[in-house]
Amino acid sequence: MTETRTLIRGRLLTFTGEPADDRDKDAYLYLEDGALLVEDGLITALGTHDELKERAEGAQVADHRPHLVMAGFIDTHIHFPQVQVIASWGAQLLDWLNNYTFPEETRFADPAHAERMAGAFYDLILSHGTTTAVAYCSVHKGSAEAYFEEAARRDMRMIGGKVMMDRNAPEALTDTPQAGYDDSKALIEKWHGRDRALYTITPRFAITSTPEQLEAAGALAAEYPDCHIQTHLSENRDEIAFTARLYPDCPDYLGVYERYGLVGPKTLLGHAIHLEPREISLLAESRAKPVFCPTSNLFLGSGLFDDEGLRGRGIENAIATDVGGGTSYSMLGTLNEGYKILQLRGQKLHPLRAFHWITRGNAVALGLEDRIGTLDPGTEADIVVLDARATEAMALRMERAETLSEELFILQIMGDDRAVAEVYVAGQPRLRRG
Repeated sequence: MTETRTLIRGRLLTFTGEPADDRDKDAYLYLEDGALLVEDGLITALGTHDELKERAEGAQVADHRPHLVMAGFIDTHIHFPQVQVIASWGAQLLDWLNNYTFPEETRFADPAHAERMAGAFYDLILSHGTTTAVAYCSVHKGSAEAYFEEAARRDMRMIGGKVMMDRNAPEALTDTPQAGYDDSKALIEKWHGRDRALYTITPRFAITSTPEQLEAAGALAAEYPDCHIQTHLSENRDEIAFTARLYPDCPDYLGVYERYGLVGPKTLLGHAIHLEPREISLLAESRAKPVFCPTSNLFLGSGLFDDEGLRGRGIENAIATDVGGGTSYSMLGTLNEGYKILQLRGQKLHPLRAFHWITRGNAVALGLEDRIGTLDPGTEADIVVLDARATEAMALRMERAETLSEELFILQIMGDDRAVAEVYVAGQPRLRRG
C-alpha cells in the first residue's frame, strides 16, 4: 500500500485536560499557526508550522488558515433508525415512542431500507463535524449490520448495537431473551474490534425488557467486558413510575440495571435527569456515565440535567444529540442548548470546557482518549475544521471577537453545519457539500 502523508495547517486547538476557563493554560494547547503531520490515518506530529515544515517535506499540504482545526466531534447517544422522525410534533417520551419511534423502527426490518438510511445517517453526522458516534440500531440484526457496514466503508470509529426489547412494543419490534442474546453475540463476534468498529450491548430501557432479557444482557456484559453498555435512565417521570411498577423489588430505576450486572465504568446512561440520592451514589461508585441530551430534554419536555451536581460527586458526564428525540445532528447545536439548560440551573458552561466536552471529554467517558478526541501524536486522524465566519451574522459578530474563547462561544451559539469547513476521517477529507 502506498504511504500517504499530509500536512494539515491551521489554527490548532487540542486539550490535555478539562479547562474550567481560559486561565487553565495547562489543560489546552492553542497554536496560531499550527500543523499536523498525518501518515496512514494517524497523527504522527503536532507543532507549529515552522517546526514541522522540514519534516513534512514531500507531503501533501492542506492549508486551512484562518480556520480552527480540532479533533472531530464525538456524539455519545444517537438513534440511527430515527433519522426520518426527527422533528415530529407534540409528545412527551412515552407517547413519542409509541406514535413515532416504534412505527418508524419497524421499517428497518427491510435490509434495503436500513442500508439507504445508513448512508444518509453517515452523510448527516459527518456534515456536522461528528466523526464518532454511539448509536442505537433497531431490534433487527440487519439494522446493525447496515450501520457497521457503512462505518467500515467510510473507515470511521463507530460504536453501536441492536436494541434488545421483548415487551411493551409492537410485535414487529420485539425479540426474545434468547434471540436478543444470540443476535447480539453474533454481532459482537463479527464486528467488535473489527477495523474501527466497537459494539455496545443495548437493552433499550427497563420498560421494554423483561427480567429474563436483562439477565441475558448481563450475561453478554460478563462474557464481553470490553464492550460498552448503553441504555436509558430517568428521562421522564412517567417512565420512572412505569419502571417502578414493572420492577417493584428494585430500590430505584438504576437499581434495575444494577441487579442484572449492567452498571459499571463502560455503561452509558442516556438522560439521567430525575435521580434519587442512592442512584447518584451508585453512579459515583460504579463510574457509570450519565449522558446529557439537551435538545431532546427540551423538545420532549423531560427536565433539566444537573451537570454541576453530578460533577461535584466525581461523576463523568458525557453529552450527546439524542437524534431523533433530539432536534439537531450538530454537536455545536447541542452545546448551544446545553448552555441554556445549565443557565436555567444556575450553572455555567465556559466555551473551552464546552469544546473539551464534545472532543476529549466524550472520549474520556468512552475510555478512548488514547485513540480519539485529541490531536495528540499517535491518535487517529479524525479532525474537524471550523469557520467562525461561516454566515453573515457570525462574520459580523466575529469583528468584535478578541479572544479564542469568544470565537468558540460564537461557534457554540451561532454555529451549525455551515461552520464545518472540512472533516477528516482517518486522515482523509470526507466533507462533500452540494
